[in-house]
Amino acid sequence: MEDRIIELETRIAFQEGTLQDLNDIVAKQQNLLHQLTDEILKLKGLVQNITTSDLAEEREEPPPPHY
Repeated sequence: MEDRIIELETRIAFQEGTLQDLNDIVAKQQNLLHQLTDEILKLKGLVQNITTSDLAEEREEPPPPHY
């Protein structure tokens, strides 16, 4: 009986360590996900600005001579 209790305590200790490791990994991934989301939003804004400015420049250009 004593051996079974020791084995169970050992397993629980190992599982607690594994659970803590997994929690740390999930927390790091969540931080990275937030950073990547922020970067995507910044890039989306830059692309929209570039697209808008390109369209404005195209409207300002005179048509080519063959028209």
